[in-house]
Amino acid sequence: MSEINTIHEEEKRSLEWKAFLFIAVVLFPILSVMFVGGYGFTVWMLQMFVWGPPGSHG
Repeated sequence: MSEINTIHEEEKRSLEWKAFLFIAVVLFPILSVMFVGGYGFTVWMLQMFVWGPPGSHG
């Protein structure tokens, strides 16, 4: 019975490490680039159609 539990714990630990590495190395960088790019695109579109270009408007 203890061998079965040990095997499951080892597999679980391996899967947890794989999930952590996937999140830290792949998912978070992609989401960061998408978030910053989306924010920049939003500001760019607002400047084009709503606020106008930055600078003095005098």
